[in-house]
Formats: sequence, C-alpha cells, structure tokens
Amino acid sequence: MARTIIYGGTGGIGRATAHALRARGHALHLVARDAGALDALAAELGETSVTAGDVTDPGLFARASAEAGEALSGLVYAVGTINLKPVGRLKPAEIEADFRINALGAFLAVQAAAPGLKAGAGEGTSGVVLFSTVAAAQGFAAHASVAMAKGAVEGLALSLAAELAPQVRVNVVAPSLTRTNLARSLTANETVANGIAAMHAVPRLGRPEDTGALAAFLVSDEAGWITGQVIGVDGGRSRLRTKG
Repeated sequence: MARTIIYGGTGGIGRATAHALRARGHALHLVARDAGALDALAAELGETSVTAGDVTDPGLFARASAEAGEALSGLVYAVGTINLKPVGRLKPAEIEADFRINALGAFLAVQAAAPGLKAGAGEGTSGVVLFSTVAAAQGFAAHASVAMAKGAVEGLALSLAAELAPQVRVNVVAPSLTRTNLARSLTANETVANGIAAMHAVPRLGRPEDTGALAAFLVSDEAGWITGQVIGVDGGRSRLRTKG
C-alpha cells in the first residue's frame, strides 16, 4: 500500500495529521528526530513505518523516501520554527536556520519524494501539504525571519503545483497561533494567550486537530481538484477584523 510521508510526525500538528489520515485509512511513514517517540506513535497508529533523523541533514530526505516505499500517496511537511525577534536583534545565522528548516527542508522533501508521488498517483493524484503561517500574509512586528521563510514556502508550493501537475497536487496550510509544544513560549502564559485569542474572529487559539483535519483532507482524494492554494486555518485572523 502506498504511504503518506509526514515530516515532523511526532509534533503537535504532525501527530494530529497522522491520526486524521489513519482515520481515513491511509498507511503512513513518519519522520522525526526522536526515535523513541516515533516508535511509540507508530505502534499506537498501526500501518506506520518510521525514519528517525533531522531535517537539517540533507541526506535524510532520500533515505526517508526510500524507506517509505516506491509509491507514495502523499507528503506532509509539518516542520517549522518560531523565532520572534525585532529586526535589529536578528542575526544572519538565525535567518539562514529558519530558511533551511522551513523552506529548504520543504523543497528537499518534495524533491526526494516526487518520483514516488507520481508513481502513487495512479489514475488519480497524490497530495502534498506544506505549512506557512498567517504572518506571511499579515504584517506582524518581530516576525521578519519566520515570515520570510514561510513566504518562501508559499512561493515554492505554487511553483511545484504547476510543475508536478497533473499527478501531484500541492497546497499550503497557513495557521494562526496554535497550542503546540513549538508555540509554548507564547501560549504558556494564559494572559498573553487570551490576549492573542481575542484578536481572532473566532476568539480562541488554534488546536492541532484544526490544522491536522485540513491537512488530511488536502492529501485525500476528496481534494482531487484542489491545488496551488494557500488556505488559512486561523480563526479569521488573516481576513477579518471584528473590532475597531
């Protein structure tokens, strides 16, 4: 059975996506740094194989694609960074690191998986989901590094969607602030979290399941006519202002 690769599979959004895809009957191949966490999640999900490694290692992507199998039904790159600093405090090395993890990693993941994704498409399509952020479309202070990196992801996805059509569909999910371990520095303080939540038309922070459900849908055959899109899962933050 063709598998869907999920990079960052043990993270908050990656894990939620894995559960949503398994509920739809997808076999999975998870990629993450923590081998123990991978094995535990694979045992929990069933029909799941794993590759342990870090996305800053260029050799990881070919290895993960090979271990996932010759035919792939989808790819989800649920890897990201949150590096929020004023422009005067950002160092070039930090910007390069954000770009490497978010944009270059996404490119290398799709590049390595493209033959398998085309093989797995059969007479239909396979689905790729990359992740951006609401901050790529909205101007938020102290978000220069992550907004640049995720903006590159959106440009990459549009190019790939055109180049890999019709066998492979490529879409982007752009969440607002979501309660994950990665975002703990922003969500651990409930006063801060509630203040950010109130900025949304639906006044709460995101849950991993919100984003995972959409990612799973975009990989599935039900989204067979959706490609080249950037879709917000953001409580309306990117489009709506309910006050002032």
